[in-house]
Amino acid sequence: MNLDPQLLDIIRCPACRSTLSPEGEELVCSGCGNAYPVRDGIPVLLVDEARTA
Repeated sequence: MNLDPQLLDIIRCPACRSTLSPEGEELVCSGCGNAYPVRDGIPVLLVDEARTA
């Protein structure tokens, strides 16, 4: 996954507003643990699309 570091600094989890960190092909929330997919280099930050931990 090749996301802009500045983007990672500003985006937050839509469920709890915690930070997101890249893990494989997902962005994982440090607060609630939701994992959001990244498709074609675009983070899909929809709670309905998240995989829950």
